[in-house]
Amino acid sequence: MSLLHLEDFEAGQTFDLGQHMFGEDEIVEFATQFDPQPFHIDPQAAAASNFDGLIASGWHTGSVFMRLLVDGLLARCASMGSPGVDELRWLAPVRPGDCLTATLQIEDVRPSKSRPDRGFIATRAVLTNQDGIDVFTLRAPLMMRRRTEPAG
Repeated sequence: MSLLHLEDFEAGQTFDLGQHMFGEDEIVEFATQFDPQPFHIDPQAAAASNFDGLIASGWHTGSVFMRLLVDGLLARCASMGSPGVDELRWLAPVRPGDCLTATLQIEDVRPSKSRPDRGFIATRAVLTNQDGIDVFTLRAPLMMRRRTEPAG
């Protein structure tokens, strides 16, 4: 299977990246290590919080998205990484038992002006729960190798 390169992408394309179900143990384990706030690690404290129950860390949600992106697209691309994130939003809590579906839309594709071997893909990602509610959005550029460098 040949890798996807910059030339294989165009504005308007949408990629379905798969799904992930959040379990309570997974939520607590991630948060215990990386974001140990009471509403992420203690069901009783979380029930008394403004969230009315345990929720996943936003960083956990973002990490799950990254895994879905790699498995659903980047593993078959000539990816050169990303220069950063332009916008990240946690729109609604992610709770134990939630099943999130990831999609990625290509907003723009442009060759690099200074490095002819690569280009940038402007993307918008969305994670949607089983009730059709968007819980996470991300706008970020992807750097992608070109199949061939332009002459000259």
